Amino acid sequence: MTETNAAPPVIQTRAIVKSFAGVQALRGVDFAVHPGEIHALLGQNGAGKSTLVKILNGVHKAGSYSGEILVDGRPAQFASTSEARAHGVGYVPQEIEVLDQLTVAENVFAGHTGLGRGPIINRRRMEAETRALFQELGLAIDPRMLVASLTSAQRHLVMIARALSFKPRVLMLDEPTASLSGVEVERLFSVLRRLKAQGKTMIFITHRLPEVLAICDRATVLRDGRVAAEIDREHFDEEHFIFAMSGQKLQRLYPDHVPPPADTKPLLSVRGLQIAGRFGVNRGVSDVSFDVRPGEILGLAGLLGSGRTEILHAIYGRIPFSGRIEIDGREVAIARSSDARAAGVALLTEDRKRDGLLFNLPVGANITIGNLAPLSSHGMVREGREKSAVLTAMRALNVKARSPQASVAHLSGGNQQKLLFARVLMSAPRVLLLDEPTKGVDAATRHEIYRLIVDLADKGVALVVVASELEEVIGIADRCLVVADGRIVDEFTRGEGSEDKVLRSITAAQAEMQQQALASAGRA
Repeated sequence: MTETNAAPPVIQTRAIVKSFAGVQALRGVDFAVHPGEIHALLGQNGAGKSTLVKILNGVHKAGSYSGEILVDGRPAQFASTSEARAHGVGYVPQEIEVLDQLTVAENVFAGHTGLGRGPIINRRRMEAETRALFQELGLAIDPRMLVASLTSAQRHLVMIARALSFKPRVLMLDEPTASLSGVEVERLFSVLRRLKAQGKTMIFITHRLPEVLAICDRATVLRDGRVAAEIDREHFDEEHFIFAMSGQKLQRLYPDHVPPPADTKPLLSVRGLQIAGRFGVNRGVSDVSFDVRPGEILGLAGLLGSGRTEILHAIYGRIPFSGRIEIDGREVAIARSSDARAAGVALLTEDRKRDGLLFNLPVGANITIGNLAPLSSHGMVREGREKSAVLTAMRALNVKARSPQASVAHLSGGNQQKLLFARVLMSAPRVLLLDEPTKGVDAATRHEIYRLIVDLADKGVALVVVASELEEVIGIADRCLVVADGRIVDEFTRGEGSEDKVLRSITAAQAEMQQQALASAGRA
């Protein structure tokens, strides 16, 4: 590749090799990021992205790998994350890591206040500096607000502000859009463009290729621990990226699926679902009713905070609700998750790390947890029966792990997601609720998950899918319900909808609700 920048790279690696238990994660990686660019780091799950990022961030300290890191052309060694920060490397993780009961300003300067004399913190100065930082980013967030009251997108922006408060030379953003809706992604991109205009250098780690096309200047693709391609902006192309990541061209279209006939009796019926809103915890839902037939994929399309996740959690018994839920035409009383499971309902949770996987248990136990009754006799789990069930599930979902005793923490994001699928499918649910089923997984794993969803529908399972990417929920679903402010405001079948149609429906519904609120206030 032709050198496009005369200045030395802000950060660079040479011949990085890193192994875990004899398995090479990185095999001689050369990686360079130049001043003022937004540089994409791409690759399938397991390609080595996370390992490289942890080396650059000081999580894997110097001496645990071979090769070298250079900052501004000079060799550097990081024994910790604080040393990486001291060398100008900032990092924003994928998972939201904030302190809910502290203010925005306290979160931004958590761990390095230095804004007072001795142990006394000058709170006014901290808030002023936070406000100035937000003004530079073009954000209107009150530094005095409790973080618990912020949206997911605002919390992520607080984490970016925290990283910037250390004044880094290079900022690494790990899957920054994983939990954002399309509108919120655009807001984030406006912040990143503003940072670029100020001369900031960024590494953008993502699985979403359209975002690379929209915001990045250069890209490095990893495959099997090696650099598979370095691509300049003028050569950006989705097919180019996919081929570099996989070594083969992928079919990016959603699998074909024939929905059940319209007169098929519903398997799941929801009537008059009401959920009381709790500020900062969950959104309210008003009078939601719908049916899902066996073999049908129903999508809930909407923006973050619309109430989509709350609908799934109510059906699964995770939050209180009023209304009627029927399975096969018979009302079921669901007050807790065990009631839902007994009725044949399963949920794939959105956040696999917070309330999905159990990192203190190995791969096998993560699959069988909650499914032990069929594997037991007289109250004792039969080891042979459990091992056979685990291996069968791992083969069926192509979970790549050294053994059922392997640590979950060492699996790639895609394999962790497939592990959750293996758990929920072990109980053979009749109704499957999927909350962000492809969150944080690469293009190849997405295609596997789409195929799995269609295969389950073909076997007569009724599926309800929530996804922040409107293209995904529109593409995979037989029928979509548009949800806005806790209400269903539109409906369309496969082929009738588009992202534009969804956004127009939401905008129209929100305008109507606002007019009704103003009219009610006028009457009062």
